[in-house]
Amino acid sequence: MKHTNQLIHETSPYLLQHAHNPVNWQPWSETLIEEAKASGRLILVSIGYAACHWCHVMEHESFEDEEVAEVMNRHFVCIKVDREERPDVDHYYMSAVQLMGMQGGWPLNVIALPDGRPIWGGTYFPKDVWVKNVQAVATYYHENKEKTQEYGAQLEDSIQRLSLSAGIEDPTPIDRHLLEQGVEAWKSRFDRKEGGRLGAPKFPMPVNLDFLMYYAWVKKDDVTREFVKTTLEKMARGGIYDQVGGGFARYSVDENWKVPHFEKMLYDNGQLLSTYSKAYQLYKNEEFKWVVYEVVDFLEREMMDESGAFYSSLDADSEGEEGRFYVWKENELKTLLGDDYPLFAACYNVNSKGYWEHGNYILLRNSSDEEFAAANGMSPEHLQRLLAKWKYKLLKERSKRVRPGLDDKTLTSWNALAIQGLVDAYNTFREVRFLELALQNARFIRESQLTSDGKLWHSWKKGKSTIDGFLEDYSLVIQAFLSLFETTGDASWAESADQMMTYVNNHFYGKERGLFYFSDKQASTSIANHFQNEDNVIPASNSVMANNLYRMYLLFGRPEYQAMIPRMLPYIVPNFTRYPMAYANWGMLMLKLTEPYFEVAVCGINSNILLKEMKKDYRPNVLWAHCNTDSQVPLLKDRFVKGDDLIYVCREGACQLPVSSSEEALKLLKG
Repeated sequence: MKHTNQLIHETSPYLLQHAHNPVNWQPWSETLIEEAKASGRLILVSIGYAACHWCHVMEHESFEDEEVAEVMNRHFVCIKVDREERPDVDHYYMSAVQLMGMQGGWPLNVIALPDGRPIWGGTYFPKDVWVKNVQAVATYYHENKEKTQEYGAQLEDSIQRLSLSAGIEDPTPIDRHLLEQGVEAWKSRFDRKEGGRLGAPKFPMPVNLDFLMYYAWVKKDDVTREFVKTTLEKMARGGIYDQVGGGFARYSVDENWKVPHFEKMLYDNGQLLSTYSKAYQLYKNEEFKWVVYEVVDFLEREMMDESGAFYSSLDADSEGEEGRFYVWKENELKTLLGDDYPLFAACYNVNSKGYWEHGNYILLRNSSDEEFAAANGMSPEHLQRLLAKWKYKLLKERSKRVRPGLDDKTLTSWNALAIQGLVDAYNTFREVRFLELALQNARFIRESQLTSDGKLWHSWKKGKSTIDGFLEDYSLVIQAFLSLFETTGDASWAESADQMMTYVNNHFYGKERGLFYFSDKQASTSIANHFQNEDNVIPASNSVMANNLYRMYLLFGRPEYQAMIPRMLPYIVPNFTRYPMAYANWGMLMLKLTEPYFEVAVCGINSNILLKEMKKDYRPNVLWAHCNTDSQVPLLKDRFVKGDDLIYVCREGACQLPVSSSEEALKLLKG
């Protein structure tokens, strides 16, 4: 290689992609900021991620160009950041660009003062525009240092206020009317024909679907219930779903779920496993079952390390083209499928509807398998055999293609989402493989990413753990471990969750606001800390923590955990009615607080069998715990009686007399 820079020592695939650029890239570090400050040189921070299409384009056009690199190296300390490794750095500079009035996105490129305070930024720039801009900023700074530093100070002050503002505290009490008001306003944005939010692009948004499913169930809201079902069906039938190999792409660029941005992210697929599993319990739709099984197959086949850890993402591009790995040409399909081709083409729209560009087709379906089988005079079972044969042939052929780039780093938080998805899939379908994968991954986190004092690491690759954990890591691992306890009865998962909760309270809790900081409040850093309150494609760390606190209060009988929740919600309640889709996971908690919510403790040698019977249907308003011997977990303590199977149905620790059958317990849950 002609050029090698300091990124060559990193583990992030995104950083390693840039390790042979002529730009003298260095990885983010506080030491580097101190060195830049001492030298007085401006800093150029470029942020992206491995599966980012426009990041690749800008690298090829600008960062691989020696003339562009010469300009950048002459004027700046150049820093490359993987946003998935450093969400704190990404949030800080994204906030700056948005405060400058620019559109946010990736690649995110920012010029900062020697101390790291931003003064200029944007996203993708064509080569000529990029060179012109960075030269102009460097020149202006050297000619107007005082003015530039004043602007940097003002912008830094705005970022601090934005990042640490928890929102307007409003003592409005939480009630059912408030939730109904928020959802009624939300309905005007439902695309009832195609599912999802009206317009394009369309993102899956599993956090929103989970909340709306719970809301529809508890409120008996048929409009919302049907909207969620439509959304899940249309997504599963669209091009956003890999009809051959399983797994969802990040979003579709159109309003019909047809043309995906082809990158596949672990966080989407982990969460959608949960959503489709719970949806199967509610709707009993076989289509949703097949999605779950195929997504698990995809994760195990393409996203899993031999350690049991899951990788982060698959790129949208292969051989320099977006989507090339996933699309098909008509002649290719005819050769592969022979006499089956006409039926296959009808099933997967190898026609004007499925046509994309350059002779390529995106496979997508119009209807359920049952409907297609009936329309074509065959039994659903016969169609299933055909589908399995077709998918096997296409998957085998596709395996010969050049694969999309794999981001093979492991992120603790995203792995926790996969654990949660696998646990929910197991609870719905009782497929032992799902639980085994969840446990294998959870053991990996506990053994490789969790220290003896309850601290988590954020990233891992090939035996090396790096970067102190963020609140998203703790909140999502605690959530997953509590779910493992509920499912397996193994108290060690609850104990690990409790240990991490103690660590989070000591290192992340901001007593003055009653919220948790995103980064360790004791860490020495040049960038502003922040409170993450708004749910997005991943639920906000504080919303997950609030739900965790409620679960742990019920499990462990800790009133101090219950007392923390009312301090968090006043920042959220006023926002829910105005913008509920950004506070959906908070909405989950508010449903638990305003509608009947139960703890079910099952004790006895047959506890697992009784639980299986009770979990067949959708019950989002139950916290489950079980044991087949004496347990020290407070909700189960002193409730095991040898020789008896006892089911205790409780509300906030107050339990009814135990019953011995699942039928009797289910009657109490309706009461």
